[in-house]
Formats: sequence, C-alpha cells, structure tokens
Amino acid sequence: MNAPTRHLLALAATALRLPDAAMEGVAVGGDGELASAFAVTDLAAACIGAAALAIRQLAAVPDELPRPIHVDRRLAALWFRRSIQPMGWDLPAPWDAIAGDYATADGWIRLHTNAPHHRAAALQVLQCSGERAAVARAVAGWSADALESAIVEHAGCAAAMRTIAQWRIHPQGLAVAAEPLVDWSTAPGAVASAWQPARPRPLAGLKVLDLTRVLAGPVATRFLAGYGADVLRIDPPGWEEDAVAPDVTLGKRCARLDLERADDRATFEGLLATADVLVHGYRPGALAALGYAEAWRRGVNPGLVDVSLDAYGWSGPWRARRGFDSLLQMSTGIAERGMRWKGSATPTPLPMQALDHATGYLMAAAVVRGLGLRRHDGCAATARLSLARTAQLLLDLHAGGNGSPIEDRADDVDPTIERTDWGAARRLREAARIEGIVQAWDRPATRLGSASPAWAHA
Repeated sequence: MNAPTRHLLALAATALRLPDAAMEGVAVGGDGELASAFAVTDLAAACIGAAALAIRQLAAVPDELPRPIHVDRRLAALWFRRSIQPMGWDLPAPWDAIAGDYATADGWIRLHTNAPHHRAAALQVLQCSGERAAVARAVAGWSADALESAIVEHAGCAAAMRTIAQWRIHPQGLAVAAEPLVDWSTAPGAVASAWQPARPRPLAGLKVLDLTRVLAGPVATRFLAGYGADVLRIDPPGWEEDAVAPDVTLGKRCARLDLERADDRATFEGLLATADVLVHGYRPGALAALGYAEAWRRGVNPGLVDVSLDAYGWSGPWRARRGFDSLLQMSTGIAERGMRWKGSATPTPLPMQALDHATGYLMAAAVVRGLGLRRHDGCAATARLSLARTAQLLLDLHAGGNGSPIEDRADDVDPTIERTDWGAARRLREAARIEGIVQAWDRPATRLGSASPAWAHA
C-alpha cells in the first residue's frame, strides 16, 4: 500500500475506533496522482477506504476472515471531483459571478457568495454593485483581516489567506489542532433497534434523516444510500443547490419542511423519532435554537446515531463561524502553500473541494461505526467532525505529487444509464470494492423538494 495512504488510513481507523486488525485484507491500487502541494490523492483513497472498512466491520460475521477490500486511488480522486457524467446536458456553473479570490491592500481574501444572503452581506459591507470589477476595486481598499471580520459580522462568508505557520498559532488553529479527528460521545442504555445489517447490502432498511447541504454531508449520505440506506433529505422552502444536486442526491429522496410552521415541525419530529440516524451540518447551536437540542433529540429517540459537522471546529473563538471548503483552504494556509508550490501570483487551492469530500466519507464511516456501537455495546453514539480538523491531516502530511496526471478514461464509468431529473447520465465505478458486499443506488439523482417528507418504507 502507498505509504501516505496507509498512514492516513491508519489515522482514520483509529479515530473511528476500529479494532487494531481492521486494516487486514486492504489493497490499494490505481495509477496517477493529482498535482498538488498536498497528498490529495492519498487523502481521497484513505477516506473512501476508511468508510469501506467501517462497512466491512459492521457486516462482519464472527470467526469470518476479513473480506478483501480493494481501493482504487485513481477512482477515489475522480469521486472527489464529481461522480456524474451528464449525457447531452451540462451542470450549472459552480460559483456565483462574484465569488472568488481578491487582492486586498495587504494580501488576499476569498468571498463565498453562492447563497443570496451571503452575497448580499458581502455587497453591504463593500458598498458596491454586484459586478466583479466593482467588487475588486472595493476590496482593494481593505486589509484582508478587517474585511474578513466585517463580512463575518454581517453574517456573510469570507476568509483571508493565511500561511500554515500563521494558522498554527492562530487561536482557532490551536483549538482545532487539539480536537480529535472524530469527536465521540456515547451514552449507555440505548433502546435496542429492530434494524440489523444484512448482506449483500448492509444498510438496507436503515432510516437516515439528512439535514445537510453543500457538500460534505450530502457526500456522506450518498455513500450510505449506496449500501441500501433509506436516506430522506430535508431542505427548507426555496433552498437550491443546482450545481451539485445531480451529483450528490443519488439514491436519496429529497423533501422540504419549514421548521417555523407547526405542522411541518410535527412532521419533522415524527421523522426524527423513527430515524436510526441523523446527519446534520448546522452550525453549533442552530438546531437548539429551533428547539431541537441534543438532549431533546435523545429524549425522543434514545438510540439515535447522531453525526454532525461544522466548518471551523467545535471549540475555539471561530467555532460558530460560517464556512465552506474553499474558505478553509484560505484560512488554514493550504491556498498559500499551493501558491508558493506552483510559483503562482494568486492563491492556489487544492484541485477539488477535497476537505468536503474527505470529511463526508469520514462522516459516513462515523455513522456506520455508531451503528456498530449501538448494536454490540448498547450505546447511543454521537460523533462530531469538522472541515478544519480534516484540513489538519493535510497540513501534517503536506508532501504532494507531480506524478502521472489523472485523466478521464472510458473504463472509469459504469455503463449503466441513470435517468436523473435533469436527463440521462452515467456514474463512476466504485472506488472501494468489498468482496461479497454490493454498492448500488436504488434511485437516480433527484431535484430537491421532489418527494414527500416520509420514509420510503414506513
């Protein structure tokens, strides 16, 4: 096995509380390397491999030899880009017109303006029109730190570019470095669940309530759906993710609820009470503000496996800050290290939203491990992850690759035609194969809000 991949996989296995022998029977192959200052290809292979390890462990039979797992580094890297290949149609542009990197009076800043309210916050601070040239002129008059603080104070999203050294001594960087990769808490005496894993699809019949948005959480629940889980994604009225929904809604049913309305709250509470798993990406305190704090959730569903993420970590002064993958790459020094590695004059991010994808697969693995803890130890498990803590994996192992590039090949794609809500498409072949266990999706990708808020199989 590639040494960096093995190292990262071992770290993930430990964080997921897998047994010491968990990595037996794992082979990693596949050619090519994504050009980056960081070991992104290894990160992709390790995190997808960790999720496969968790699935194998859950489905294991006593005294059975570990079923072989084969992880393809090449396909893992491609899944970190996107899994779907549209046939005769195109995905929308991924970024708002003014989102991106801008030169400030003393450095660089990234504005994240894909959501209308985040765009409005940035323009309110900058006091300019919504044209890119006007934004650039306005940003140039600010220091990076001052503009970052002003936009954040207006409930917007921005990140000044820092170096790795600056992040390591920043109060938030210090807080994140002290956090575990997966922060576990368990409560004894969980109510026994009628659900049990079965082959060849270990998660068949599992009820997963998905309260996540772009991008890590939807990646996690897509993986769970691939092994049979009944994933019900809930979004508020009006929320759309046109650029990524065809990629990440695979296998799910997507509904809408307005948690400000009494009847929708009653529906949500009924779903939560009957779920096996809750996956959510709200900022710390947001669910509690809606009346659904962790103690309340445990009260109505004692055996719930509760897995959540946030952007900047669960402790430190920025623990409640809004954030996205591209912003974390600026804050933590990834973009600055990439710029120097490439010899560029502008910030150079990773070749994809790798923090989102990596955290997503680790979240999926945490869900599966939580199911194992509930099944074998009678514990109700809660796990918390963050994009910032996943970034720490790359900061601690920042040697990248300049090997043979990863190009698309015809045999990367499964020949099956998927009839999505947008048109016909094909998907990448699976990046991690577990002998005797099937990864397949029962439903094509679907538009947000296209289903009723109810389990497929009540």
